[in-house]
Amino acid sequence: MKIVLYGATGKSGSSILAELLARGHAVTAVVRDTAKLAARPGLTVVQGDVSSAAGIAAAIAGADAVVSAYAPVLTPEGVRELIPVTQRFVDAVAQAGKTGDAPRFVFVGGAGSLFVAPGVTLIASGHLPEAWLPIAQAHADALELVKASSINWTSFSPAAFFEPGERTGKFRLGKDDLIADAQHNSRISLDDYAIALVDELERPQFERARFTIGY
Repeated sequence: MKIVLYGATGKSGSSILAELLARGHAVTAVVRDTAKLAARPGLTVVQGDVSSAAGIAAAIAGADAVVSAYAPVLTPEGVRELIPVTQRFVDAVAQAGKTGDAPRFVFVGGAGSLFVAPGVTLIASGHLPEAWLPIAQAHADALELVKASSINWTSFSPAAFFEPGERTGKFRLGKDDLIADAQHNSRISLDDYAIALVDELERPQFERARFTIGY
């Protein structure tokens, strides 16, 4: 598959990039600073950003899918940039579809809008540290924006703790409920998350839907 990846130098993006390349996909990584990522077999590195829908549309033309691991600046004001950036991706995919086949849009979502009890999200539960609430709410708002669109999208919410760790290949998938173990721990490693994301690209199960992962 031809995949355009944004956020390839970040924590989740670098794991996703490694998994895509390991499986033989042709990846174009769009980065602001090309000096931070070297081209190699299967990988093309191009300069670009998420400042305009037109720029994104040009970068994703002809791709089978665009994957966004974009992460905003983690300040109360900076995290809100996630919403307009998500709108630009939606607009770009729609624009690309006017001149050819529209690529699928798959993006790294958040865990805050997952349900921990009937009708109660993680955000509403009171269990999230206050410092995490702004980014959690920004992800929740971005998800609602994409749900209202007409494009082919998939949001992939990680577990509550999303961190470096062992690549096990053993995990559980779900839709809208937070996945936790018997001790109520909700976590997933970056590498296992990447496995599941690329699985979804190769064998779609959650088109126009959100899904999640955990041990």
